[in-house]
Amino acid sequence: MSNESAALELATAYSAVSEMYRGTDLDIHAVCREQRLKSPIYEGDFIIQFGVPTNAGTQQGTRPTFALFKYQDVMTVLRDGATYTSGFIAEGLGAFFDGLIILAMDGDEHRKVRALLQPAFMPETVNKWRPQIDQVIREEYILPMLPAKKADLMKFGLELPIRVMYALMGFPSDEPSKYKQYAAWALAIVGGNQIDPSKMVEARRQAGIAVKGLYDALAEVVVQRRAEGSQGDDVVGRLLRAEYEGRTLDDHEVITFTRSLLPAAGETTTRMFGSVMTLLLTTPGLLDRVKADRSLIGKLMDETTRFEPVATFKVRETAKEVEFHGVKIPKGSFVQCMVVSANRDEDAFENPDEFDIDRKPKPSFGFGFGPHMCIGQFVAKVEISCAVNAILDLLPNLRLDPSQPVPQIGGAQLRGVSTLPVIWD
Repeated sequence: MSNESAALELATAYSAVSEMYRGTDLDIHAVCREQRLKSPIYEGDFIIQFGVPTNAGTQQGTRPTFALFKYQDVMTVLRDGATYTSGFIAEGLGAFFDGLIILAMDGDEHRKVRALLQPAFMPETVNKWRPQIDQVIREEYILPMLPAKKADLMKFGLELPIRVMYALMGFPSDEPSKYKQYAAWALAIVGGNQIDPSKMVEARRQAGIAVKGLYDALAEVVVQRRAEGSQGDDVVGRLLRAEYEGRTLDDHEVITFTRSLLPAAGETTTRMFGSVMTLLLTTPGLLDRVKADRSLIGKLMDETTRFEPVATFKVRETAKEVEFHGVKIPKGSFVQCMVVSANRDEDAFENPDEFDIDRKPKPSFGFGFGPHMCIGQFVAKVEISCAVNAILDLLPNLRLDPSQPVPQIGGAQLRGVSTLPVIWD
């Protein structure tokens, strides 16, 4: 497969996932604000009006369902993995990963597996990769762009996280058509969670092909690395050597866990990058401030994940009867935690609908919270930080292309921009 056809397939897969999770034209911020002010709890399937899948998969609508909107309520649910469980995901999105997906694990099993995986994604490990990430961004992407003096930054934003993350995972990085194919497969797996009956059969067929293709590609890498002695500081090497309480991972587990990490590794980082750059370029005075003081990039990313989280909600299942605001929620119910609402709760954030990187730091739920907090968040932040720095260093007088529509962040489940046209001098 040529690089051009692989890039086309990747763009097509990303577009298909974006469309599936975009949902209806309802303004999710406005709908959540109205509900939050009317009642902090909704009895029923609040998500259904947006026409997007949830990680409950085909189980959506099969049991009592409630939605929560307030910051403190969402925090209560997400921090308590014993009362609010995630095992049902193994039958939804997790079904494409043989149930071996960390999002679908609870209790002791989740604790032990996370302890095996976590060291590969901690800041002290990820920061070692920063020089390599920075070099890739500048030499392979930004410098070749310069002569054109215009670009759609989302093309860069789509390819960069994949190029970087797949190299850090342990894939050979000198065959771009291969890792773009792997990335397209990862997106096809996400697309298998289709709820439109007219598209469900084909989406699941494509997801099945992608599951096998990605497994076989990873197996080749993992088996070879095991035979060579499991060396290297990349994710596969670390997982092959990982040990916790006497437990190690066999080849099948390393392959399957790595495969389950790949969709988020590219797709989520791409969306976050697009939102960060859009808010940087559309907020008056912000670009000049960040250009002059790069220490503000961390605040820019944190405020972006609060203001426009990539994933707008999380779903949990109750392990026992609980109560919120006088409403009893039976054991075995689904609880939809509206992260997009909690991040703009008036009781938690002053002027919550204002994008303000100077606001007092406070945890938000853009990367989740509690035991299932995103394991790869530090990788995403390092990639985006390096990308923003490189763009500001190398693209003089960067600005939105006035001949193109202003980018709009949208989506009912996965939020982001589809294009980000810019020009420079």
